[in-house]
Amino acid sequence: MKYKKEGKRELIIKTASHLFQCQGYHGTGLNQIIEESGAPKGSLYYHFPKGKEEIALEAILLMKQQVLEEAQKDLDAKDSAVEAFQFHIEKIAADFDKKEDMEGLPIGLIASETALTNEKIRCACQSAFQEWQFFYVDKLQQFGYPKERAEELSVAINAMIEGGCILSLTSESGDPLRMIAKQLPLLLKREE
Repeated sequence: MKYKKEGKRELIIKTASHLFQCQGYHGTGLNQIIEESGAPKGSLYYHFPKGKEEIALEAILLMKQQVLEEAQKDLDAKDSAVEAFQFHIEKIAADFDKKEDMEGLPIGLIASETALTNEKIRCACQSAFQEWQFFYVDKLQQFGYPKERAEELSVAINAMIEGGCILSLTSESGDPLRMIAKQLPLLLKREE
């Protein structure tokens, strides 16, 4: 899983991101990051003198940005909130059907295993979740939802996606996420 045409720093971050998604923070060692990235050991310590925690913080930033970019594309592709969020969740679901390419959870795994033991990583994960929710709030407001309702819905949608990802990962199928997508018309129903 070597990335071509990348600087060593970016290569280390991308490799670590992939490993953290698949194995978690504690299941990923520095030697494995070095081996899989192909970067020399000296490069790792040159770019990340604080070690694994520093790499994890950068990997979380990368994963946060990747999720935001995909969500932007998905939610811009449809004309209503229900269609847009269903499309977004169904695209995520499709990723869990490809067992050979299954990446895992963008930050859910690292968040769950470090939240009580590493304040810096917990804060970085919290920031990622919040940015995703802020993005959902903006999109919902563009679709005509009042700010307070959009804020509540963004938390619910984000929690449903995160929980659906865990269920999809363990069932090796995107079907739990598809079931969530089917329920969105009820959740996103406009109050009269």
